[in-house]
Amino acid sequence: MPRLLIADDHPLFRAALRGAAADAVAGLIVHEAESLDGVLATLEREADIDLVLLDLHMPGNHGLAGLAAVRAQFPHVAVIVVSANDDARVVRRALDHGAAGYLPKSSGLDELRDAIRAVLACEQWLPPALRSAVARTQTSSSDADLAARLASLSPQQFRVLTLVAQGLLNKQIADRLDVQERTVKAHLSAIFERLGVRNRTQASVVLRELELSDPARTIEG
Repeated sequence: MPRLLIADDHPLFRAALRGAAADAVAGLIVHEAESLDGVLATLEREADIDLVLLDLHMPGNHGLAGLAAVRAQFPHVAVIVVSANDDARVVRRALDHGAAGYLPKSSGLDELRDAIRAVLACEQWLPPALRSAVARTQTSSSDADLAARLASLSPQQFRVLTLVAQGLLNKQIADRLDVQERTVKAHLSAIFERLGVRNRTQASVVLRELELSDPARTIEG
């Protein structure tokens, strides 16, 4: 039976997604998470999850960084990005960083069902209203390079990079990952080489390039 993880911090929206998903696929098993840490923990615990519906701006996730984290650490899991942002350039970036589909929060439940069915069938899915605009939007050369560099990292190296970007020291990272500090140092050396950077600050900047503004917060402000 297919397994789905709904990742969003709004309970009512998760409930709506859960109902539509259950209608889309018979026998679907659904898990939920309300933060990026919860997403990664669930994927670590539930190794047979097939698909994640990932909110771009849930707690702990700032734009495409969460997508990159899931794709780096759990490459067998497909991801449909869910966002209030329907800018074709953002959609193109999400696809370039490994999303199998993109679903604006303004989409109807029929589109959600179509998206889930398509991606579980190993197809890419975009809402009809966005397909032409996204097709006309070219991949940025810098984004293609960034995606390739991040894809070169192992799952554990990406975890280390994420913790470095959060400002943790080597010993703190070692404690968090339950490894020796020398192992962290070895990972950092490999990270610097693969990302083409010289130090922790430059490595953190690479990850911050994935951040996006949240349209909902802009409106609220």
